[in-house]
Amino acid sequence: MPFFDSSRPLIFAHRGGCALGPENTLAAFDRGLAAGADGLELDVHLSADGVPVVHHDATVDRTTSGSGPVGALTAADLARLDAGCRFAAGGAYPFSRQGIGVPTLTEVLHRCPDVRIIVEMKVDSAAMGEAVAREVRRAGAVERVCAAGYGARSAAAARAALPEMATSASYREVQLAVYRTWARWPARGPRYGGYQVPEHAGRLRIVSPRFIRYAHRAGLAVQVWTVDEEADMRRLLAWEVDALISNRPDLAVRVRDAYVGRVPHSEPAGGTVR
Repeated sequence: MPFFDSSRPLIFAHRGGCALGPENTLAAFDRGLAAGADGLELDVHLSADGVPVVHHDATVDRTTSGSGPVGALTAADLARLDAGCRFAAGGAYPFSRQGIGVPTLTEVLHRCPDVRIIVEMKVDSAAMGEAVAREVRRAGAVERVCAAGYGARSAAAARAALPEMATSASYREVQLAVYRTWARWPARGPRYGGYQVPEHAGRLRIVSPRFIRYAHRAGLAVQVWTVDEEADMRRLLAWEVDALISNRPDLAVRVRDAYVGRVPHSEPAGGTVR
């Protein structure tokens, strides 16, 4: 799918770049893209009125001026919260009282045209998957969005509602892929286009050179989160991951550009077997 096609490793700003601005806000997305990121990674919940809104936690307490569950507030209520008030920089709070609220997915899709966006669905329900598919279709963003998240129900619903939209592997699909890697038996005929995974999950190693090699053999991309240390970036790029998802997109872009300048990258996922 077009979302995964690239002749070089991609850099995604994790929640817009948590080190650069208040996470999952338009301000952070602007800063992440200004730092050179190829795309954005963001999280969505459903508001009380069924609107996909961009927020990570189940409650608004940690990152906004409000309190309580996201799902108990309407999209309009969430937009009125101060979502910049908790971000500290040098002992100050530069984004506080700047009119930065919790945005809707639709706002981000329209504000960031032609930008690849990973939409992690934090609610594992058919309603979540269907709502994301609906907003992506309405925004004409099918080719540049990947519906992600570890929930099987939300993934299945998104795939059924909008088959032409890219999706990544759910938790169970990642788990099966790791087991197949151990058995030296690559995935075959998956319903997803790639993996958005951490290098480790607890003591379990997910991303390894063999995992990446088998994914590429199956035409699948491997996009790794959350990669903030330069040494990790260099090592994963040398393993030929397809993307780094980072809180430090500014650093990741510099490291990626230096890597690409030294080593010609292979064909994108789905191309030559590596």
